[in-house]
Amino acid sequence: MSRIGRQAIAVPPAVQVEVDGPRLRIKGALGELEHLVPAELEVEYAAESSAIALRRRSESRRSRALHGLHRTLIANKVRGVGEGFSRTLELHGTGYSVNVRAGRLVLQVGFCNEVTLDLPKGVKVDVEQNAAQADRPARFVIRGADKESVGQFAARVRAVRPPEPYKGKGIRYEGEYVRRKEGKAFTGLER
Repeated sequence: MSRIGRQAIAVPPAVQVEVDGPRLRIKGALGELEHLVPAELEVEYAAESSAIALRRRSESRRSRALHGLHRTLIANKVRGVGEGFSRTLELHGTGYSVNVRAGRLVLQVGFCNEVTLDLPKGVKVDVEQNAAQADRPARFVIRGADKESVGQFAARVRAVRPPEPYKGKGIRYEGEYVRRKEGKAFTGLER
């Protein structure tokens, strides 16, 4: 058996789980998420022990592959509706700034126009520190209950202006190391 798949998922007291055939509904303080379990697996929820168990219907290659994957996806949704997920991004560059206006993320990252991105459903952005404090980069946090949508939106934002290796300017994750390159060197040869 899959070592990850056979582990039971502990459900916190603040989270409610509903099993309706292959559909799993998970409700918590931060929202409600659904998960559709494939036909190769069956899900059991024991309310007295507050744990979710995932079992394989057969030992086929496909069901073994899906076992650990769906256990992890369900565990992420249980954690997401209770605690939530977040990604912190930083803007490195002179004059770069970030704002949230009317459900849209507005970035000024060195282009002639502002870049606006619509926030996905269930995702919020908090601007912790903007470009007013020039000694530190602007920081903002993307939060939400669904780990996939938070990570996907963070990747979309970073792709607007990825960090470049010469000056280090761009949008990067907090703690991300950017390997710097040396610029063109002047040889000093005279004719």
